[in-house]
Amino acid sequence: MTNTENEICSAKFNTLIRPYLVINIGVSLAFSIIGLPLAIVWFCGLGQWWARHYFEKLECQLGQKDLRYRKGILFQVEKTIPLENIQDVTFIEGPLLRYFNLSTLRFETAGKGEQSSMHLTGIIDAHNFRNKILELRDRLKRELQNPYQNQLQEANVANNDLAAKQLLALQTIQERLDTIIELLKNNK
Repeated sequence: MTNTENEICSAKFNTLIRPYLVINIGVSLAFSIIGLPLAIVWFCGLGQWWARHYFEKLECQLGQKDLRYRKGILFQVEKTIPLENIQDVTFIEGPLLRYFNLSTLRFETAGKGEQSSMHLTGIIDAHNFRNKILELRDRLKRELQNPYQNQLQEANVANNDLAAKQLLALQTIQERLDTIIELLKNNK
């Protein structure tokens, strides 16, 4: 991914995610009869190779209006999530994650009749990153709910400015028209 003017910050990932992934996936393989031989190969070197390359491909960038991430080795996933579609960002810590001083952020999104979630494990200072995402999302939602806000703020530079009063009156008229349209739709 390339840096853009839109980027606010990039997430940094903890290098301890590599041994965590080796152990987590290896133990999961060991618990199945079919996966037991794979677990041996996994712990003998394949897991370390895979975790190193996985870590090198991890990227997450927070922009003004979206969150972009990339992960994977053989099957790379690169996704952009509009901030206004993020419903919740959940902070997850389990015993194994805590042992490696890691956490997982789970992003729940909604859009076009579907709800999905995405996980990112190993972000350094995950609480702060989560708070930045939620703060930007809330600011963006406020701006989308009141599209005239920026114009109104510019117009309010001079308190008694005629343009500010006119813009406020037009905004009020628009809101009332929207309410009337909704009432007419519901009465049909």
